[in-house]
Amino acid sequence: MPDPGRLLTTLQRAVDAFRATPGRRGRVVDLQGAAEILVAGDLHGNLDNFRRLLQIADLARNPARQFVLQEAIHGPHRYPAGGDRSHQLLDLIAALKCQYPRQVHFLIGNHELAQATGRRIAKDDVELNDLFMDGVRTAYGDRADEVCSAYLRLIATAPLALRTANRVFLSHSLPPLSLLPAFDPAVLERDETTDADCVPGGAVHALVWGRDTRPETVAAFLQKMDADLLITGHIPCDRGFDAPNDRQLILDSLGHPAAYCLFPADRPLTHPELLNCIGLL
Repeated sequence: MPDPGRLLTTLQRAVDAFRATPGRRGRVVDLQGAAEILVAGDLHGNLDNFRRLLQIADLARNPARQFVLQEAIHGPHRYPAGGDRSHQLLDLIAALKCQYPRQVHFLIGNHELAQATGRRIAKDDVELNDLFMDGVRTAYGDRADEVCSAYLRLIATAPLALRTANRVFLSHSLPPLSLLPAFDPAVLERDETTDADCVPGGAVHALVWGRDTRPETVAAFLQKMDADLLITGHIPCDRGFDAPNDRQLILDSLGHPAAYCLFPADRPLTHPELLNCIGLL
């Protein structure tokens, strides 16, 4: 484990780097100067898959490539005492953002939102927020509360959505059709979200929790966001990816096979071309 004092410094530097990301407007980032984008799906603390993705990204040798990660926490990996180890991935993402502040992006998902707001989220009758805190206490002892507060600042600063110059929109998910009439994209461009944004019915909650992939829903969402194609995570995929309609790609990087997408951002792109950019770990 990193020294807690050094980790707290790294987490604060990462917060500052997220705020200073070029192209940022509130919690939305226009990915500037990118020739290509490598996007991962949900990772949920899978450090092995993260390392493999990092090797593929090869950011030092590809300065025009940008790397998008999402849904880092609440995974299946445990400490011997039972706590969740997925906080380790947040540590690595923070360090990577400090090393490559222009190239690295972290989209928060519904699990980060649940941890930040304290809203119960469970799997197999296990409360994941509590399990996450157990893991942080195992790793950082009497400084766990400080570290957890720093994680929450990181989550509160990380982007909710990304846009590319060739009209691809990236977010963890999308609102259901029933909420789209009231969904206001301007909420995402505010520097700080409100409590009302983060509860059921709010714009941020809808963006990270929705599972409506019907063609008409995706088309209406993309029209609101002024984009042509959508890349999301959130929904588990047996193949590591899914294309539930002709404008969306869902990525899942947790298990095996795990998928990613490395696509050009400097020219027009069709949905079939986007699907041809999928890779498997």
